[in-house]
Amino acid sequence: MKLAFSTLGVPGLPLADVLRLATTYGYHGVELRAHPEEPVHPGIGLAERSDAVAEFKAAGVEVLGLAGYARVAAPGDDEPVVEEIHRLLDLARDLGAGFVRVFPGAASDQSAEEADATAARRLGTAAEYAGDLDVRILLETHDSHRTAADAIRILGPVGHRQVGALWDVMHTWLGGEQPSETYAALGPHLGYVQVKDIASAEDTTPVALGAGVLPLAECVEVLSRHGWDGWLCWEYEKRWYEQAPPLEDLLGAGRDHLARLLNDAA
Repeated sequence: MKLAFSTLGVPGLPLADVLRLATTYGYHGVELRAHPEEPVHPGIGLAERSDAVAEFKAAGVEVLGLAGYARVAAPGDDEPVVEEIHRLLDLARDLGAGFVRVFPGAASDQSAEEADATAARRLGTAAEYAGDLDVRILLETHDSHRTAADAIRILGPVGHRQVGALWDVMHTWLGGEQPSETYAALGPHLGYVQVKDIASAEDTTPVALGAGVLPLAECVEVLSRHGWDGWLCWEYEKRWYEQAPPLEDLLGAGRDHLARLLNDAA
């Protein structure tokens, strides 16, 4: 498995500094938060995209994927949501990224049936465009669909190879799933896995990998046992928890911890 980290942990940091961290601490790739607060997002032009590609190539680091914010199950017209996904896909293609992350994002007053059908319809529409660009759209286990059991209600009806799953280990655990249950549902659809650690179920403040309560060892063991050989991406949510220690102080130990888990699971 290859290791990456998300720029959510270093909000607003210039790409040169992000890549310095990746190379210094031995990460193979970076997940870019595709938000206007960041240096790379769908609003940048071709010259900026080309410059970003050149920086990543020079550093020998991969652009794993783009963490977008399209909410595919949200109420409203389909067109703006599909267009948002298309813009993310265009950016991913230009950067050489293999994946685009989307959220479920259903409203509290939507029925599960309506939310699932809305998300499946929009993802099915966007899938053809994703196929043309050779980029996969990944539905994250998050918010209204935090477990694999929730996500598969959308992914099953879509049934397209360009639409898959992003396993956020915190949300499936908070939703009451065991790692083996999550993998059983998401395995055929899995794009990559977001790892993290938190203080407790009641306090989701990010902590160093291995210092919290999430079942990271079990997740890695399940993945290894099934011969899965994709990406583990550390999503350290510094953007939302200003009191959390800087990610840079934790990156080296975090990589070592993941390496030990991979070695133990081998």
